[in-house]
Amino acid sequence: MYIYKSMKKYLVVALGVVIAGCSASGDNPGKEYAPNMYHSVAYEPLKQIKNKESGMWVSSLDNGVGEYYSSNPNNPHEMNMREPVANTVRRSKFGFIPNRIHKDSFALAERVLKSPLPNTPNVEKEGKVLYEKFCDHCHGAKGIEPGKVGEVFLGVPAYTSAAIKNKGEGHLFHVISHGKGRMGAHASQLSIEERWKIVRYVQKLQNQ
Repeated sequence: MYIYKSMKKYLVVALGVVIAGCSASGDNPGKEYAPNMYHSVAYEPLKQIKNKESGMWVSSLDNGVGEYYSSNPNNPHEMNMREPVANTVRRSKFGFIPNRIHKDSFALAERVLKSPLPNTPNVEKEGKVLYEKFCDHCHGAKGIEPGKVGEVFLGVPAYTSAAIKNKGEGHLFHVISHGKGRMGAHASQLSIEERWKIVRYVQKLQNQ
C-alpha cells in the first residue's frame, strides 16, 4: 500500500513536470511533440519554392530551411513533379489518347479526329442519355428548337441548319471538348468516351 502511494506521488510529480514543460509564454512557443506532423513539407506538383530561407521567420523546426520552402531536393532541378518517360503517351482506361489539337483548329479536327466507338444503337442510346443531361437545355430535345436556356441566350443554331448539318464527327467532338463561340468547353465534365457517344446522337439529329 505504501509503495502504491509512493508511486502515485511520483507519477503526479512527473506529470506536472511534463505539463510544465509544454507550457508556452512570452517568446517560448513550448515543446512540440512530433513536429513533422504539424509542419510537414507539402510537395505541390504545380508550385514550388526553391528559396530555403522563405518563411524562416515562422519556422519552428531546426533544419535550416524556412516554413515555405517546398522543393524536392531528391529530384533533378528540385522539381516536385517528375517529367513523364520519353516517348510515352498517357491513355485512358479505354485506350483513348488525349486530343492535342489546338482549340481553334476546327478544320484539322474535322479531318483528323475519328470516333473509336462503333456505330451501334446501344452507343446512340447512351449518347441520347448524356445529351439530355448536358445539351438539351441549350440545343433542345431534337436539336432544332432551342431549349429553355437557349431561349434566353439566343443564337443556338439548329443541327439541321446549313452551318451544322454537314459537320463531321471530328468537328462535333472538338466543339464539345473545347467549346465554340458562346458554347463552353465540356471536356472537364465529360470523358472522351462520353463525348464520342454524344457525337453519335448529334449525328442522328443532324439527319432527321
